[in-house]
Amino acid sequence: MPTPTTPYSSFPNTLRQRLKAGERLIGCWCSLANPISTEVLGVAGFDWLLLDGEHSPNEVSSFVPQLMALKDSVSAPVVRPSSNSGVEIKRLLDAGFSNLLIPFVESADQARYAVEATRYPPQGFRGVSVAQRNNRYGTVPGYFQGINEQIAVIVQIESPTGVAAVADIAAVDGVDAVFIGPSDLAAGYGHLGHPGHPDVQAAMATIFAACQAAGKPVGILAPVEADARRYIAQGATFVAVGSDLGVFRAATQGLRDKFQD
Repeated sequence: MPTPTTPYSSFPNTLRQRLKAGERLIGCWCSLANPISTEVLGVAGFDWLLLDGEHSPNEVSSFVPQLMALKDSVSAPVVRPSSNSGVEIKRLLDAGFSNLLIPFVESADQARYAVEATRYPPQGFRGVSVAQRNNRYGTVPGYFQGINEQIAVIVQIESPTGVAAVADIAAVDGVDAVFIGPSDLAAGYGHLGHPGHPDVQAAMATIFAACQAAGKPVGILAPVEADARRYIAQGATFVAVGSDLGVFRAATQGLRDKFQD
């Protein structure tokens, strides 16, 4: 986050730059809604961490302490709002986020809406608060002139409708990456709980191909190592390889099982 008296243009969004450069960025999901667990993940040195507001008990008031916990971490915070809501996106931006993963995008119009929700006029419709956390409460020179170009928008495709529109979605200006939601995608194709089903994998291949043609990076959540490595081989560059909840659950169960009579 910029410091007072320093122009905002001096603080480029490095995660956005790295996405556009096609770097392989390995991340982890934060679902526990706790600044201590998020801080521990930040110490691990992931390229990015997803703070989840869709399937976790997070609100703006719980996100801010987690952002504070990551202020000295190399891990870039990414937030997923509960929906593609301009009001919610505005609040998350004001709270200090610069990287957003927008769930359940099914059309170019929805993708365009997500981008415009992150931009001040005339490029978008983000509401203006003169003093908020993202501009250090009004102390950052040039914030309003520079912030539009420093927001990363990643849209999540997780339905057959979204797959059918992926080429149009990937072509939207301001969409920096496309993210695959394998579990919802599987459910949408009638294979709930089976993202490895050939129908689902074929849909994923369609997404990879369309994004490659558009020059847009592809991300995915893949907590199984073999899956993660396969998706990386297919071209995924923005990959979450686990979650705090999953790691904690597996480790605690494994510890208990060692002493199971």
